[in-house]
Amino acid sequence: MMQSTILRSTKSLSRHLHRTRSLATSTQPIPTPLHSLHLQLEGTMVSFADYSLPVLYAGENGGVMKEHLWCRSDGKASLFDVSHMGQIRWRGKDRVAFLERVTVGDIAGLKDGMACLSLLTNERGGIIDDTVITNAGDYVYMVVNGATKHGDMEHFREQMEVFGGDVSMEYLEDSMALVALQGPGAAEAVGKVLKGVDLEKMPFMSGVDCELDGVHGCRVTRCGYTGEDGFELAIPADHAITIAEALLSNPAVNPTGLGARDSLRLEAGLCLYGHDIDGDIKPTEAALGWTMGGPGSRRRVEGGFLGAEHILKPDGKFQKVTKKRVGLAGFKAPAREGAEIFDEEGNKVGVVTSGTFSPSLKKPIAMGYVESGLSKPGTEVMLSVRGKMQKAEVTKMPFVDSRYYRVPE
Repeated sequence: MMQSTILRSTKSLSRHLHRTRSLATSTQPIPTPLHSLHLQLEGTMVSFADYSLPVLYAGENGGVMKEHLWCRSDGKASLFDVSHMGQIRWRGKDRVAFLERVTVGDIAGLKDGMACLSLLTNERGGIIDDTVITNAGDYVYMVVNGATKHGDMEHFREQMEVFGGDVSMEYLEDSMALVALQGPGAAEAVGKVLKGVDLEKMPFMSGVDCELDGVHGCRVTRCGYTGEDGFELAIPADHAITIAEALLSNPAVNPTGLGARDSLRLEAGLCLYGHDIDGDIKPTEAALGWTMGGPGSRRRVEGGFLGAEHILKPDGKFQKVTKKRVGLAGFKAPAREGAEIFDEEGNKVGVVTSGTFSPSLKKPIAMGYVESGLSKPGTEVMLSVRGKMQKAEVTKMPFVDSRYYRVPE
């Protein structure tokens, strides 16, 4: 029952992203470099962001519930195929200035090897996409979402024409696979194929060009979207299966599909583009104002990114917003995307944008948007689920404590 609840949520997500057409022309899902391995591991394949990806696997440790809990278990790590995501290298002496025009983050302030989560915004201050950006020394490495990558790049090309500086964009397309290894045992597992890098001194949100299992031209970033310690490994496509098999030869590593990936990110309180954030939602509405820095930070004071005048006051403070993204808990029947939220007087005050059964907490959780005056944790609201009203409570996120790695002092 619990697994089917999560699986229905993930299939709905898959259908949504299949409808969210990119500029890709193929009507058939695109196989990733790991496709044959997924079939060998008896993955249940679905179309996701125009790619063929596993929603779950068969086997003793397969299924959404088991795959999810494996990722949260001490000493364990989960392997995800995220090759559908867009990998971009930015070069040119004006690359940082350009990226600070199209994203809200302090890219100039990133030390060599360090990364940040940032947002692409439009002229209205809405979120075009979320992205991880790394200062890789002589270039900037960017990863964007698979469902939006072609639209993102068209936006970049348009903005490059307006910008006019020395900047070039190299889309790695399908020449590089991308896999994520997430969980408490991720560092130990990665250490078996990554030599010459002291992982104890590698903080979360940092990256390095490297060899993996003797394969040149790889890149490892300590990041992820589960709330656990983890890594994303960019690998030349021809070597992706070899390295994935080397990682999976470790009994602590389990192949994991889209179903668990979605429930893990929701427990971690993280947004899914097209559901929790989109071009009509501002960073400050989405509780992502921190991506611009704290009060008095350079990006907030100077602005300079697209739509800044719709988000920031001239002094760098945030403009008021009428709705805010919040966590929701304390209800019994799972609330899905689109479920309406009401106050205690019966007035509609918001909508659920993501919802699932939490395998870790053994209860339903959700996130959504409510009127700003009702966004304080502990506020009681009502959810309409299948025509029935049920009580719920606004709660802090993440729902499950994050365990991002910190370098010991």
